[in-house]
Amino acid sequence: MLARGLPSRSVFLRGCQASLSTAQEGLGHPGVPTREGVGMATRSPRPYHEIPSPGDNGWLNLYHFWREKGTHRVHYRHVQNFQKYGPIYREKLGNVESVYIMDPEDVALLFKSEGPSPERFLIPPWVAYHEYYRRPVGVLLKKAQAWKRDRVALNQEVMAPDAIKNFVPLLEAVSQDFVRMLHGRVQQGVFSGDISDDLFRFAFESITNIMFGERLGMLEETVDPEAQRFIDAVYQMFHTSVPMLSLPPSLFRLFRTRTWRDHVAAWDVIFTNADKYTQSFYWDLRQKQDLGGSYRGILYSLLGTSKLSFEDIKANVTEMLAGGVDTTSMTLQWHLYEMGRCPRVQEMLRAEVLAARRQAQGDMTAMLQSVPLLKASIKETLRLHPISVTLQRYLVNDLVLQDYMIPAKTLVQVANYAMGREPSFFANPEKFDPTRWLDKDKNATHFRSLGFGWGVRQCLGRRIAEVEMSIFLIHMLENFRIESQQLSDVGTKFNLILMPEKPHHLNLPASPSGHAPRVMGGEGPAPPVRGVTAVGSSLAPPRSSSPLCPFLALIRTINGRTARRVFLPLEPLGCLSPSTEASGAQAPT
Repeated sequence: MLARGLPSRSVFLRGCQASLSTAQEGLGHPGVPTREGVGMATRSPRPYHEIPSPGDNGWLNLYHFWREKGTHRVHYRHVQNFQKYGPIYREKLGNVESVYIMDPEDVALLFKSEGPSPERFLIPPWVAYHEYYRRPVGVLLKKAQAWKRDRVALNQEVMAPDAIKNFVPLLEAVSQDFVRMLHGRVQQGVFSGDISDDLFRFAFESITNIMFGERLGMLEETVDPEAQRFIDAVYQMFHTSVPMLSLPPSLFRLFRTRTWRDHVAAWDVIFTNADKYTQSFYWDLRQKQDLGGSYRGILYSLLGTSKLSFEDIKANVTEMLAGGVDTTSMTLQWHLYEMGRCPRVQEMLRAEVLAARRQAQGDMTAMLQSVPLLKASIKETLRLHPISVTLQRYLVNDLVLQDYMIPAKTLVQVANYAMGREPSFFANPEKFDPTRWLDKDKNATHFRSLGFGWGVRQCLGRRIAEVEMSIFLIHMLENFRIESQQLSDVGTKFNLILMPEKPHHLNLPASPSGHAPRVMGGEGPAPPVRGVTAVGSSLAPPRSSSPLCPFLALIRTINGRTARRVFLPLEPLGCLSPSTEASGAQAPT
């Protein structure tokens, strides 16, 4: 089912049969109905107002949207609208009007015309918070030359191949500890339960280790409460954004609604904690004046150059921390769910991983070059469960799509979720089949894998996320057989990013295929974590020698309301895929 109660029928066979009756297959894209010379007017294009639409009264549309409980089901609404109107439609909700597309041919035209400094839709409550409280902004909310300057500097630290190599040992250490933690919970040979909370902590431990070269101990039995508070605040920030997408956030602020107050509290925690980290490392760097030795993290590298001001560094570090928790952990939850439901695919992935281990002789960097199916499985997970339901661009110039003239400055949104479930673009779209991405015919995947966005404004954290998820899955496949306790489909809920509606419980029998558990790094205790004592004990007094220690002491003095996290445990999903913008996901970058 494309959406609940809707038949899995191509949108190109409903709502637009007449306009497509004379369509020819696009050159090099068999099976995808398009017009000859798509995007190039062989005759006068049709005017903008003729694009199919539910109506031009944005407030009436918004009323019906709320009445149909569309706030947390916007991705299903996209599917319904494409089935009703065809491959392109426009919709105005409140005072926000967009054109929605999902044909890969149209997506290619959109992205290839985006210009050197593309602009996308900025989340209104995020903009409102930053402007009202005068918070510094990074690439997430910057535009034009200010965005480009920051992005070029950051790309060298988080996207360049040499930088990615530095991340591998830091990320592998976290994955090893995660597997070690699960082995410690195994009872009678099997771990059983919901690990969604653990995955949030894993993601936060990973991004902070990459950012600061320091471990927070989030995978210990006893964790720092302020670090957990940061994780909860990130969830609350996403969750409270949704009600303010269609109505001006200023109204929520004017009436001091709980939604606005909780949103502000969440951002306050994010900024306060991130600032403590950054300040602590900054002073440590000034005292040492030396970055020699092993790689010390992204922040050290940025502080060691003069490409960005300290304020710009702090703003971008804050955004990367906030964007690196729920997005990655949610994709891993969906991936585990899909493997649990598709044991044949899981065994194929495990066989590839074990072969890569033998060939690389334990070298993780080499292993990552030998697991194409595993990387394809991440794409497949993001196809079925994209973090961001749309990618957006404001047109720089007029553009013809589906024979309609769309004027410059119009907001055009690529419907990721709807595209991933469309039979015209993906055979058996409900099937979790990573091999579809290994097709040597590039036309079969042409502008269909958009989990991390496209072009210069793709997800900033893309390379980090890809390496982080690949290493995690390698260790999970080597150590456990993943079984889902629920085999039926579970719905998804739009909380700015897509989340499961219900908890997903797993069975994780140890030592799959008769192999001994592989926790790389030996059988000894986990590496020590700065500022944290052994498992089960309380936090030890911070050691002044660690840049994180002053932070651990200072954050306990923070006054402010803890944003309540409503954890949504992983439910069994389907078979998976990814997305983000200019190196960032929607959960933008």
